[in-house]
Amino acid sequence: MALLDSIKKAGAAAHAAGNPMAVMIGKVTKINPLEVNVDQRFTLTEDFLIVPESLTRFEAVLPSSEKLLIRSGLEAGDAVLMLRVQGGQQFVVLDKVVKP
Repeated sequence: MALLDSIKKAGAAAHAAGNPMAVMIGKVTKINPLEVNVDQRFTLTEDFLIVPESLTRFEAVLPSSEKLLIRSGLEAGDAVLMLRVQGGQQFVVLDKVVKP
């Protein structure tokens, strides 16, 4: 039985290595909790998304107690560029896609 399991694992690893990543464009549908729809085929929840700090909301409080928005973060309706991590279980959100 152990030999059969080893063969299955080796086959799965070889299959995953043949398709190491994919570039995708998705659309943010919800912020809290974060959801991204990809090609109108499937929706990814925040459990499957890796979001860099540069795409999160950041505000600074000035000495006058006034809030200053530094980064707006992701918002519903934003198009995002993503990479599928090998194996397809997680997706890295690289950046927002904007029209020139």
